[in-house]
Amino acid sequence: MRRVVLLISCLAAIAASYGLGWHHAHSQAGSQIGRHVLYYVDPMHPSYKSDKPGVAPDCGMKLEPVFAEDLSNALSTLATTELPAGGISIDGATQRLLGIRLAVVEKSAPTRILRAVGRVTPEDTRVYRVNPGVDGFIRETVNDSVGTFVKKDQKLASYYSPDFLAVASGFLAATERVPGSAGKDGARTVPFPGAVAKQGVSSIQGYSDRLRNLGMSDLQIGQIASSGQLPENIDVVSPADGFIFARNVTPGQHFEHAMEFYRIVDLSRVWVLAEVSEEEALNMHPGAPAQIILRDEGRALPARISDSLPQSESGGGTVKLRLEVDNPKFVLRPEQLVDIEVPVHSPPAVTVPLDALVDSGSGARVYVERREGVFEPREVETGRRFGERVEIRQGLQPGERVVASATFLVDSESRLKTAASGHVAPETANKPAGRFEHAATTKPVKDPLCGTPVDPSKAVATGNTYDYQGTTYYFCSRQHKQAFQNNPARSLARHQGD
Repeated sequence: MRRVVLLISCLAAIAASYGLGWHHAHSQAGSQIGRHVLYYVDPMHPSYKSDKPGVAPDCGMKLEPVFAEDLSNALSTLATTELPAGGISIDGATQRLLGIRLAVVEKSAPTRILRAVGRVTPEDTRVYRVNPGVDGFIRETVNDSVGTFVKKDQKLASYYSPDFLAVASGFLAATERVPGSAGKDGARTVPFPGAVAKQGVSSIQGYSDRLRNLGMSDLQIGQIASSGQLPENIDVVSPADGFIFARNVTPGQHFEHAMEFYRIVDLSRVWVLAEVSEEEALNMHPGAPAQIILRDEGRALPARISDSLPQSESGGGTVKLRLEVDNPKFVLRPEQLVDIEVPVHSPPAVTVPLDALVDSGSGARVYVERREGVFEPREVETGRRFGERVEIRQGLQPGERVVASATFLVDSESRLKTAASGHVAPETANKPAGRFEHAATTKPVKDPLCGTPVDPSKAVATGNTYDYQGTTYYFCSRQHKQAFQNNPARSLARHQGD
């Protein structure tokens, strides 16, 4: 008898939820001929029964007939469609209406994106330090401000030192003894063989090396050989294309041979350094591709993991990952912060879409399709996240299907049915009832307009609830809900006055 009463209540609630109105009742009038009416019930309060048609005394809604044939069919269906604990049944049409989508549980080797913050730094092989090889003083400087871009062999300054005069004189004497044309580096092409020629060329090479050690460029050495004259100063030139990062000279300044004049940095290719965990570093391989994201522009630049081993950071737990990035337009500058993205290939794992998870705070669950249109909640243990998918370490098997969209609707319905049946969801046991639990309770409340007792679970199922100033109100009919919604303050004042 209890199952019969429960079935009658369900049939009545379903009828009310689909808004069976005047047109529906009259359209079924013809189909009622020849069918046996057991009794009539109030759609909002199925416990009220009448042996004749009419209206409900509380809400004024039309009583709905219960036919013997329908009751027999429903009892037969109920016997064969037992649902698992917390399970719900949703037909295909309702699934499409609510936007419920299913996804297959997969086992694959997913690729996830490791994101970190990196700092731009120059390649150490592209940093050039310009030093003198002698003591002397600066005569002049030329367009050498810090930050200036200079070309290879561009003159930056000139200085005088008496130490280079003797060496330069010896170089000129050697070039005069060897016939031929002077090259850029001061060497000559000897037109005839012989021991004398070989000795002269060796002497020229020795003087050229000594001039380089004194800070003279190959360009100036060639000019001395071509002109046959001693220069008044030694020119300081840039050793490569790059930016001036440091400048330590001024005109008239005396210096010692160990002083650094300039630091020139070639930024056509740079490094990006980032800290990652030691565990993450194990999945990264030299030469693997990566991506640099410019924060201000959102622009992406290709990069690659350096062939060098990551350096461990002090304190342990992290290593410094190094990426190499081509920088032909110099958009990356030293000490600039950028975002990096590195694809990481992981071992095979069981995964589901991230939207399939319902996180209760104390755990996670998904809704698994037991059979067509029937879903049950299942507690799962989650692991790593791979973009829009998440690893499931326990609770699911590959090939199963889970709800992957509108999951919160399915979860709400499952919790509602669980509460209505007197069971308590595991994650809500021994916890104070919050707003959701209050909405799912079966304790009757009163309609704020007419004062009629209302079952909250049935009001929720039929959509006859309304939130106002942090409180949820339940109604026995859609008409009462609409009247309250039009002017909540006035409705409440009137009810309190009653």
